[in-house]
Amino acid sequence: MKTLSSGWMNGLIGVIIFAGSLPATRVAVMDFSPTFLTAARAAIAGLLGLALILLSRQQLPERKDWLPLFYVAIGVVVGFPLFTALALQYVSAAHTIVFVGLLPLATAIFGVLRGGERPNLVFWLFAILGALLVFGYMLIQTGSWAFNYGDIFMLLAIILCGFGYAEGGKLSKHLGGWQVICWALIITLPIMLLISYLYMPVSFAQISTSAKLALAYVSLFSMLIGFFFWYKGLAQGGIATVGQLQLLQPIFGLIIAAVLLHEQVSAAMFAVTVAVIACVACAKKFA
Repeated sequence: MKTLSSGWMNGLIGVIIFAGSLPATRVAVMDFSPTFLTAARAAIAGLLGLALILLSRQQLPERKDWLPLFYVAIGVVVGFPLFTALALQYVSAAHTIVFVGLLPLATAIFGVLRGGERPNLVFWLFAILGALLVFGYMLIQTGSWAFNYGDIFMLLAIILCGFGYAEGGKLSKHLGGWQVICWALIITLPIMLLISYLYMPVSFAQISTSAKLALAYVSLFSMLIGFFFWYKGLAQGGIATVGQLQLLQPIFGLIIAAVLLHEQVSAAMFAVTVAVIACVACAKKFA
């Protein structure tokens, strides 16, 4: 029971950190190209991850772990950052948050397919209900639905992210949460350094301070520190069950926007927040 509670606490911290990722990415792509942003955030986090691995004298993963680590890298180091950055060239950050409501369901599905977990029927009912609540609310908030390239990119991002979360959660059970993301970053580090160099802006003097800070956030927090807590939480509490905490990520994202942009939090948002929290609690109880 203590391990499960710790898993939910670590997962919640991870979700709060990730909640700022899409708004920060939106700010960053105003001045940086999606290709450079994807490579640079992974390269910066990868260098820090390499330093952590060397300083703590971690042993190399076993041979059987390298392919799953590659899957993690494809999902969360390359896939999700790249496709969200591409999507944000076509749609607003608020629009992309609609799709985050589908991420817990994607994670749970891959937790079954890749992690061997078997949540019961009641869990799936609350998981689907929570996703529908968030999806429906965000859809109403963003207005009319017009399917475009941004939507396609976000669907790909969600699928790859759910896959990477499930693989990382499974690996974290014996490698450790922070070790998994560090090794995944190290796998892609050489190519990410090269791409960062090739697509580097001609002059950083022309890059706004807000874009630089956004790059720093997605590199240090979204790409590294957030995963320390997230993968540890998935390993402790279960991929499918702890993954339901992601239902709160869109709400946290709106709260962050309200604080930073002084936007009003409506009564409807408060009601959806309470309903989603209830779905998360029920999913946890019946998992």
